[in-house]
Formats: sequence, structure tokens, C-alpha cells
Amino acid sequence: MWIANQLQCQGIDRRATAEFGISSQELMERAGEAVYAEVLRINPEKPWLGIVCGRGNNGGDGLVVARHASRAYKVLCIVAVPEFELNENCSHQLKLAREAGIEPVFSDHADFREALSNLKYQSVIVDVLLGTGAHGSVLGPQRDAITAINESSAIVLAVDVPSGIETDTGRSLGVHVIANKTISFGLPKPCFFQSDGLEACGDWVIADIGFPRVLLGQPTKAQMIGSDISALFPSRSKSAHKGSNGHLLIVAGSNQMPGAAVLATKAALHSGIGLVTIASTEKVCQAVSNHCPEALLLPLPENEGVIAPLASRVLSEAQAKFSAAVFGPGLTQGEPIQELLAELWAGWKIPAVIDADALNIVSQGVALPKSPCVLTPHPGEMARLLEIQTSEVQANRFETVTKAVKRFNQTVLLKGAYTMIGHADEPINVNPTGNPGMATGGMGDVLSGVIGTLLAQGLEPNDAAILGAYWHGLAGDLCAQEIGKVGFTASEVASYLPRARAKIIPS
Repeated sequence: MWIANQLQCQGIDRRATAEFGISSQELMERAGEAVYAEVLRINPEKPWLGIVCGRGNNGGDGLVVARHASRAYKVLCIVAVPEFELNENCSHQLKLAREAGIEPVFSDHADFREALSNLKYQSVIVDVLLGTGAHGSVLGPQRDAITAINESSAIVLAVDVPSGIETDTGRSLGVHVIANKTISFGLPKPCFFQSDGLEACGDWVIADIGFPRVLLGQPTKAQMIGSDISALFPSRSKSAHKGSNGHLLIVAGSNQMPGAAVLATKAALHSGIGLVTIASTEKVCQAVSNHCPEALLLPLPENEGVIAPLASRVLSEAQAKFSAAVFGPGLTQGEPIQELLAELWAGWKIPAVIDADALNIVSQGVALPKSPCVLTPHPGEMARLLEIQTSEVQANRFETVTKAVKRFNQTVLLKGAYTMIGHADEPINVNPTGNPGMATGGMGDVLSGVIGTLLAQGLEPNDAAILGAYWHGLAGDLCAQEIGKVGFTASEVASYLPRARAKIIPS
């Protein structure tokens, strides 16, 4: 599913009418019916429904909802502009709403303030105040209406985008609706995934209101990872053996942080790697062996509990044995590791995942390998790589990924809610799986093991990152469903990888 900005959404609306004969009023009726169906789903019993409309087509959608809802609900319909400001489509829906017995309260009515105050008594509020075209600061009655919505204890259902959120950036226009759920039409919007919009939208869903498929299938600069992800999994023949399913090298850990190496190794094993070798200090190798007896061990020269620069020669000479590598989890960032990676990467030839401390070493000036790589920064690591603030990363996630791809000329995976994957000359892929329970230590180490396995099994970096993010997030979703929404561990996510794979590729 493609992700569409404001102009692209307007283009879909315009072409639906001009090329396919679907009138604006017909689209409005369908949108209002879809919103009403969602109201019935989330609030089948309590009779009080508030609808807060604006002057445009979004407000027209709300008047359709009011008309349908008047048969089952006590409807409080508020329009936060004077009646004369309504556009033609919205005015037409106002006429139909009045014929159905709905009399909205407009912003220039004497009882407008009282109506806003009464929003706190509603069980559900439908936000149809501002649409996808909103820009500039929200002022006057519209600002007051948003404040009243947020001060209520009602379930808030935003339509298309929460009012006060800019569609393309996700930034707040001074004040914005905080929705429990957003029901949108056509395609997802960029604001769902970044800046203030990430929280303001709540859960979101795309309702089908009959846009022709050809319009929704036009490529944009970003897309959601979809159900066709199963096609990316490496095939495994009946005659497969451990040597034919990849050999992954994991260069990770230090005496103070052995767990990162353990988690990456566990993830590789649960992802179906044929062979995995952990290369680290003696203490780390022993820790991995204690938890993952299936792993092969490559103890390296060490200095005060971290891998010594001398180890670069050992790894360089051994790299031909492996089909991919993971660098970074738990390595530390001191001078010995900088020296190690600078020397090792200068001659590195096999695909690699660059994660955690290895990314911080890159931000300190060490050049990446010239082999195909997947960089997997979290927002803080990305900020260091691009020499910007973490807040800038989160406010402009799409733009940040694009900049990182251009700077490093490698596949870049930006972690977080809706992990994003960028690759040169490809649309950004946005991952729909995962949940807040995964915001805990070690999850990134597990992801690096998954992506490393896919690289070792022959996937191209972009495909390995896309599939790895989706698979890892789905394992986390299964943990949330079966263990609990909060409190499951990275080790448990690793152990759920086979179940997640089976869900993606059912037998």
C-alpha cells in the first residue's frame, strides 16, 4: 500500500471524479457511511455522539455521519465556522442534515460555547474539523473546538487526519486533536508515521470508499510493507543441509556486555541460519556457548575486556568461511574498537549488518566496508551519523532516511515505531508490525541477528532489511498477544521468530 502526501490525495480525489465519474458528493456519502460504521463498532450502546465539523469536505463528511447517526444516537453537531463560510459540498450536506432533523451549532451562535462545553458529556466525538489541506496556526473557534475535544473523556475518532496535524510533516499547527483512532480514506498519510502525528493519530485504519484501484496503485516515494512479504523468504529444499543455509559471523560483545552477542546469536539460530560463529573475547564466547550450544566460537585477542585491534588479521583471514557478518552489538566505542574496525573494514568483502556500537564508530569517522551493508540505527544513532539532533530525526523520519541513504550509499533501516527502510532509487518501505512492548533493551540485537541471517542466505540488503523488520516486529506482536503487552523480553522475541515465520508462510 502506497503512502500519499496531500497533493497526491487531492489528485486521487480529482481523478476519481474527472476520469471515473465518481462525484464529490458520492465520495462524501461513502466516507460518512464508513465513519458511521466505525462509530457503531466502537460505541454500540451509549447514545451520546458529538460531531465537530469544519467548513470543507471534511465537515461535509461529518454532516453525513450526523444524518445517519440521528436514527440511533443523540447527536450534538458543532460547526466551528459561521454557516456562510461552508464550501458548496458542505452546504449541500447541511441541507440534507437539516431535512433529517439535525440543527448544527455554528461558531457565531450564542450557544456555541455551551455546545463546546457539552462535548465532555459525549461518549464518542467525531473530529471532522480540519482536513488534509490544513496549514498555518489553528486560531479562534477552531482552536477552541480542538481544546474542548481534548478536554473531554470521550473516545475520539478523527477523520482522515486529526485536526491540527499537518498531513505531510505530522507537525502540530499549534494545537491538535489527540485521537484514539483515525479513520482515513484512499491511502495512508505521512503524518501517521512521524512528528506529533505519530501519537495524535492513535490507531489508524484505511476505509474503502470505492476509489478505483488504478488510482491507489500509482507509485509514490513510500509504501507500507504488505502481505506479499512471504515471497522474500529464502526457499529451503528437501536436500538442504547446514552448509547450504548460510554461515553468519557475529562480531559483538565485550566483557561488560556479553548479552548483546548472546541475543544476536539466539536470533540467528531462531531465524534458521545454517551455521553461526560468534567472534569475541573469551568471556563473551563462553557466555554465548552457555546459552546457545549450537553456536561456533572464535575467541579473539583482547585488551581489558574488549576485542583488541590485533583481531582484525584473524577476522580478515577467516572471512572467506562466512556468507555475511554482523558488527556492533556490545562492542564498546573506545579507541581499540575504532582501530579494529578501521583496519578490518578496509578489506571487508562480504555483506554485513552495521549496528549499535559499530554505527557509533562510523559517526566518529571510520569508513564503512565497501561490501553491501545494512545500517540499523535507532534515532539517537542516526542523529550522530548525520550530525543532527534526535528531535530532528523523529520530526522528519522520511527525510532523514533519504539523507542517510544518499550519504552512505547503503541500505538504511531507521528503528522505532513504524521502522523505515531506505535504499538508493527505491521507495522508502514502512514496517507495520511491532508494538510499544518492544521498547526495551536487546531488541535491536535480535533484529541484527535476523537481518544478518537473511543476508547470509543470499537476500539483497534492501530485501533482507524489509523482511527482517517485518518478521522481527511480528514476533514481538505475537509476544504481546500471548505473554502480555508489556514485560516480554528480547530473548522471548527471538524464541517467537519461528512462530512468526509460520504465520507469514502458513503450511
